[in-house]
Amino acid sequence: MSDAVAVAAAVIRRDGRVLVTRRPPGAHLGGLWEFPGGKIEGGESPADALVREIQEELGVTVRAGSLVFEHRHVYPERAVHLRFFDCAIIHGEPRALGVAEWRWVRPSELEGLEFPAANRELIRILAASGGGSRGA
Repeated sequence: MSDAVAVAAAVIRRDGRVLVTRRPPGAHLGGLWEFPGGKIEGGESPADALVREIQEELGVTVRAGSLVFEHRHVYPERAVHLRFFDCAIIHGEPRALGVAEWRWVRPSELEGLEFPAANRELIRILAASGGGSRGA
């Protein structure tokens, strides 16, 4: 297996809920829910990647905060190195531009949605802690 794909993802919280997006059909792991974000391009910091990816996917500007969780996961077709950061929306309201859909969910609802296997531990952590109330 080649080097892991570096991914930055956002944990965006508002009013006790967390923002999640659904991957478009036809994409890798299409139709599954995820935390918004994407691949870190060459020379990009995780924070820069989050700002770019979330602008492309949801049309909002975010400020990346502290690292919440880091995880490496190997799928049959690729390995990923995920870094999840607390983020806050500083401009705009989400729109489904590069995602199939998006929604705000309570942390307790996360386990009822179908996420990629690489997200399972973070979902357990958020559900157990109530998800907190940080964010925009």
